[in-house]
Amino acid sequence: MNIFLEHVSKEFVNSFVVMQVDCAGWHRSRKLHIPENIRLLFQPPYSPEVNPVEHLWRELREKHFSNRTFPSLDALQDQLCTALQEMSEDTAAITSLTYFPHIRLACTTAV
Repeated sequence: MNIFLEHVSKEFVNSFVVMQVDCAGWHRSRKLHIPENIRLLFQPPYSPEVNPVEHLWRELREKHFSNRTFPSLDALQDQLCTALQEMSEDTAAITSLTYFPHIRLACTTAV
């Protein structure tokens, strides 16, 4: 998790990142180093419906993987990369799927 947070911090060095996480042990570890430009927002236990990434996964499944089979793992990975690239270019869609009121509040109080 430290490696991931460090990577995100460097990738978005000019941004303040609010990252919603579940209560997994590695998200709450005392050894976890949270960079200055990242704030972790803990979601309540057993509440995947308020986890933005769950909405992104549903969108990916419905639009890019519904009723499909793939001849190989490489083909599936290629489709996933294509889908993620398309999704990353549609910031309005990502915002509509993930910018929940509790995240907006966290963003305005974090700065």
